[in-house]
Amino acid sequence: MKSLSPGIISTPIVSAPVRLSTILSFIQPGLIYLGCLAAFLISFLLLRGLLFTQNLALAEPATIVDTLKSFLIGLRFDLRMAAYGILPLAFIPLLPYRAYRHLCLAWLTLFAAVYCLLGLLEIEFYGEFQQRLNLLLVQYLKEDPLTVLAMVWQGFPVVRYLAIWLAVVLLLITIFRKLLTVGQPIHPAKTRNRAFALTCTIVLLATTILAARGTIRSGPPLRWGDAYHSQSDFLNHLALNGSYTLAVALLDDASRNKNSSWLTAMSGDDATRITRSLVRSRHDRFTDPDGAAVRRSAASTQPLDSRPLNVVIILMESFSAQFVGALGSDHAVTPEFDRLSERGVLFTHAFSNGTHTHQGTFATLSCFPNLPGHEYLMQQPEGRQAFSGLTAILPEYDNIFVYNGDFSWDNQAGFFRNQGMRRFIGRDDYIDPVFEDTVWGVSDEDMFTRAATELDTLGRKGPFVAYLQTLSNHLPYDVPDHGSFVPVTNQGEMSARLTAMKYSDWALGRFFNQIEDSPYFQHTVFVVLGDHGFGTQSQLTEVNLLRFHIPVLIIAPKLAPTRLDALTTQVDVVPTVLGLLGSGRQHQCWGRDLFDLPPGDKGFAVIKPSGGEPTMAILNQDHILTFDHDREGNLYEFDLYPHATATPINNQNLEQQMKGDLLAYVQTALTGLAQNSTGTH
Repeated sequence: MKSLSPGIISTPIVSAPVRLSTILSFIQPGLIYLGCLAAFLISFLLLRGLLFTQNLALAEPATIVDTLKSFLIGLRFDLRMAAYGILPLAFIPLLPYRAYRHLCLAWLTLFAAVYCLLGLLEIEFYGEFQQRLNLLLVQYLKEDPLTVLAMVWQGFPVVRYLAIWLAVVLLLITIFRKLLTVGQPIHPAKTRNRAFALTCTIVLLATTILAARGTIRSGPPLRWGDAYHSQSDFLNHLALNGSYTLAVALLDDASRNKNSSWLTAMSGDDATRITRSLVRSRHDRFTDPDGAAVRRSAASTQPLDSRPLNVVIILMESFSAQFVGALGSDHAVTPEFDRLSERGVLFTHAFSNGTHTHQGTFATLSCFPNLPGHEYLMQQPEGRQAFSGLTAILPEYDNIFVYNGDFSWDNQAGFFRNQGMRRFIGRDDYIDPVFEDTVWGVSDEDMFTRAATELDTLGRKGPFVAYLQTLSNHLPYDVPDHGSFVPVTNQGEMSARLTAMKYSDWALGRFFNQIEDSPYFQHTVFVVLGDHGFGTQSQLTEVNLLRFHIPVLIIAPKLAPTRLDALTTQVDVVPTVLGLLGSGRQHQCWGRDLFDLPPGDKGFAVIKPSGGEPTMAILNQDHILTFDHDREGNLYEFDLYPHATATPINNQNLEQQMKGDLLAYVQTALTGLAQNSTGTH
C-alpha cells in the first residue's frame, strides 16, 4: 500500500502541468502572429496619419465621415501588405526550432525597415507629385541614383526622416524579439500534437490568405479602385497603402499583358476610323489608308513670311498655368511671360500629355502621346523607331538642342539623335557659367545666354529648328541670388518653388530682350510652353487635372495676338507649326493644327498621369472623362476660369462617346507603336 500510494498520487501531479504547458505552447504561435500583425497595422496607421496631417489643406473640404472611411479602407490595404510580413509566422507550429524564430525575426526586421522607409519617403513624394508611390520612384533611381540622392539631400530634411525611421525600426525590432522569445518552442512528439500543430498552421495560413485578399467577397481581391469612395481625391489616395501601390506598379510594369485591355477595346478598323476623325484638321489628307493610321499631309498654304521660317520651341520646366498672370494668377510670378503673351497667340486651355518632363519632351518634340506602358518611351526599345518630330519632317533645316543639364538623363541624346537632331549643348559645354547648382546643371540664364549665341550663328546660315529646355524650376530650386528679380517670400512652403519659377520667367524675358533685334527674329516661329504643371492644394478629378494645365504661347511674324480657348496638348505643337510654315509635308502627328480646326471645333486632349497609374483621361470642350479598365469611367464638367472646378455629371450618351474616342485613340497609337509605323514614311 505504501509503495502504491505514491504512484497513484504522483500521476496527476506530474501530468496536469504537462497538459497545460502543451496547450499554452499551441496558443503561443497565435499570440506571436497576432502581436506582430498588430505592430504592422499600428505602424501603417501612424504613417497614414502622418501623411494626413502633412496634407490637411487637401482634406479641408471633406467630411469627418469620409476621412474615417479613408482610414477604415486603408486598414484593409494595410492588411494586404501586412500579410506578406507575417506569412513566415504561420509555420512556427510546424517548425518549432529556435533557429526558425531567428529567421522570422530577420524577415520581420527587413520587411518593417523597407515599408517604414517607403512610408516616410512617401510624405515628400506625395507633396511633390500628389500620387502614392509608383514607378516614378523607381524611374528616378534607375536613371541616376547619385543625382537623385543629391536632389533629395538638398531638398528634404533627410536627417530628421532617417532619425525617425531608425527609432521606429528599433522599436519594432524590440517588439518582434519579445514576441518571438515568449514561451518554449513546441515539440510535437506525439501524433496528436503533430496533428494539432498542422491544424494551427492551416488556421494561420488561412488567416494570412484572407488578409492578403483584403476582402471576403468572391472574385478578385481588394484593388486600388476600391479606395475611391469620396469626391476628394486626396481622401481616395489616403485610403491606399504606398507600399501596395508601388508593388502593384512594379508587377504591372513587368507584365507582358498590361496593355491587352487597351489593344482589344474594339476592331482595328473602328479604332482607326474614330482616331482619324479626332486628329484630322480641315485640310488634312490621309496618305496611307491601309497602313499607318494617321499618316497624312495638309494642303500647302501661303507661309507667314516670304522666306523659310525658323522654329524655336522653348520647353519651360514645371511652368504651371495656375501661377501665370496672363491666365488669371495674382501671384506676380510670371511678369515676363505675361508681357510676351501680348505679342502672340496664348492658348488658355492647354495641357501637358503627362506629369513628368520625359513625357512633355517626347510629346512636344516628337508629336507622340503618353501611353499606358510607355511613359518612359525614350528609354524603351520602341523609342528607337522613327517619329514625326520637326527634325524628321524638315531634315534640310539645321537644328540644335540647348539644355542646362545632362543629355544622358532620360536618354535624351540617344533618342533625339535617332530622330535627326544633330547638335546638343548640355551641362558640360558651358564655360564659366554664372551659376551651376549642385544637382542638375547650369542656370536658366546661362542656358538662354548660350542659346542666344547659338541662334545668332544659325540665323546667318539658313532656316533652323532649335529646342531650348529650362531646368532651374526643379527641386531643390537652387537659383542664383543676384538681385535681378525679387524672390517670393509670402507663400509658405511654396515660396522656394515659386521663386524658382519667377527666376525662370525672368531668364525667359532676358532671352527675348537679347534676341529681338537679331536679323532672324522677325522670321522665326517661337513656341513657349510648360513641360508640365505641379500639384497644389486644389485637386480636380482622379488625374489631378491642374497638374497638366500649362500655358502654350506662339509668337510668329504676321500672327495677330489673341487668346484661344481650344483644347490643346503638346502633341498639337508640331502640326500647328507646320501649318504656320505653310508646309504640306507628310507627317504622323497625334495632334492637330490648332489654326485649322473645323468651325465650332474646340479641340480634344488625351492625357495620362505618370508613374504607371492605369487611369487616363480625355477632354472634350468643357468635359473630362477619367477612365481605367478596373473602375470604368467618371464624367465631369470642368471649368478653369475664374476658379477651377470639376463637377460630376450623369450623361450616358456623352460618356459612351468620349470613352469610345479615348479607347480608339489609345488602341491605334499602341498598335502603331507595336507595328513600328509611327514615322513620316
